[in-house]
Amino acid sequence: MRSFIPLGATLALSVSFLLAGCKTAPPPSEPPTPSSSALAAPVAADTGTSILASITSAVAVIHPLGDSKVMGKVTFNQTADGVVVVADVMGLTPGKHGFHIHEYGDCSDPKGLSAGGHYNPEGEMHGLPGAMHHHPGDMGNLEADDSGNAHLEITLTGITIAGDKDPILGRSIIVHAKEDDGSQPVGNAGARIGCGVIGVAKAK
Repeated sequence: MRSFIPLGATLALSVSFLLAGCKTAPPPSEPPTPSSSALAAPVAADTGTSILASITSAVAVIHPLGDSKVMGKVTFNQTADGVVVVADVMGLTPGKHGFHIHEYGDCSDPKGLSAGGHYNPEGEMHGLPGAMHHHPGDMGNLEADDSGNAHLEITLTGITIAGDKDPILGRSIIVHAKEDDGSQPVGNAGARIGCGVIGVAKAK
């Protein structure tokens, strides 16, 4: 005896087969594209390193602190023998004046206190250049003539301008009212009368 499938069931099966045939498999998922920041970070880091390594000259323009008249310019040039420092400062009282690199490139305080202490990343005792122990930022004294003008040239071997060894870029120069006598903790050099931030010098 022949069996029959009801017409409604036949139509339902046909529709389900048609729908199944129309469905397409979803496209294979693709790995996420790295974000622009992730791609840029290594490049930025490398670029920053190469820029710093290329800086071999710096300059600090000295401005007066308080009611002093001290002004001048200090240049820094990286050489194979160290950093050559050339300073020309005016408006001083005749005699010797302590002259140091300080921690921070901030001359905003009228007394120069925002520049922090002597630059001393090695944790050394204070001293004059040439002493067995001294801060990398110790540059001894400027000596002003009767007109209040001072010129100093010195080569510092314990620092770099922007290298891996105790970089000075972005720090400051402080001129003091009195002589640095080499004593502890900071040479008894008195008030801060001039300040200048060490910045990148324009290429000549």
